[in-house]
Amino acid sequence: EMAPLSVQAVRLVELPYSSFNDDDADDDGHSLPRVMAEQDPGVWYPAPPKASPFSHCVRYLAFLWNLLFLLLGLLILAVGVWGLLAKNPLPGGERGVPLGSDPMLLFVLAGLAASAVSLAGCLGTFRASPCLLRFFLGAVLAFGGLELLGGLLLLLARRRLRDALRDLLLLCLLRYQEDPDLQFLVDEMQRSLQCCGLESYRDWESNLYFNCSAPGAQACSVPASCCQDPLENGSVPNAQCGFGVLGLGAAAAGAVVHLGGCGAALGSWLRGQAGAIAAGATALVLVEAVGALMALRVLRDI
Repeated sequence: EMAPLSVQAVRLVELPYSSFNDDDADDDGHSLPRVMAEQDPGVWYPAPPKASPFSHCVRYLAFLWNLLFLLLGLLILAVGVWGLLAKNPLPGGERGVPLGSDPMLLFVLAGLAASAVSLAGCLGTFRASPCLLRFFLGAVLAFGGLELLGGLLLLLARRRLRDALRDLLLLCLLRYQEDPDLQFLVDEMQRSLQCCGLESYRDWESNLYFNCSAPGAQACSVPASCCQDPLENGSVPNAQCGFGVLGLGAAAAGAVVHLGGCGAALGSWLRGQAGAIAAGATALVLVEAVGALMALRVLRDI
């Protein structure tokens, strides 16, 4: 019975001496770290590699990159919310346009998406969170896939998109007086493209407010943006320059307003801007690619 006790005593004596005093020091006179004291002295543990200056630079650039797009997304969101509230300032007020068909809702959705993705990129880079960085990369890849799909649809379904654009322009004419956003877009299009209506200026007869049988001063009229000279005396806008134009003949109306429709003019303008649209789409893809590559670098360093 004494033999096992003696063996245990020998084993206790052979254990390496360890002390929890703060005055323990190595051969150089420096105190040993507690982690090194707990490790096996016979095994060499390499120090973790330090991040290079290039990695730090990429991390800072990724944070600033996402911060810039976060501010841009918040600005777009603020514009959309302001547009929605400007049409319905009172909670119980009546809206002239349903919320689901309001064009300002596109600004709200785009601002929310851009803000959420950019915020995930900022926090993921700042906190070194692999989960947030993976979410950011997945969202950027999803946006890139949607943009590629949209480009393919533009090439493969040009006729259907042209018909859809025609229907959209006709809807804008019908709801011209009901939605301030559509009114602004139609006026800018007619003023910049020097056109009137969809096919011709006679298309404004389909609007209930400009029809010749409608009551009011705007009957048999067209918007002032159709006029060839919408300014009175060269400086003051003349909102009544298109009054009574639909009751005139083509020759008399041509001296006051633009007779050609905006459908053909918009198509010609889009064909002329094909290069600029392609360059803008390419720049957007490059911006997303740069953000994704920086996020990948930060994720690899983590």
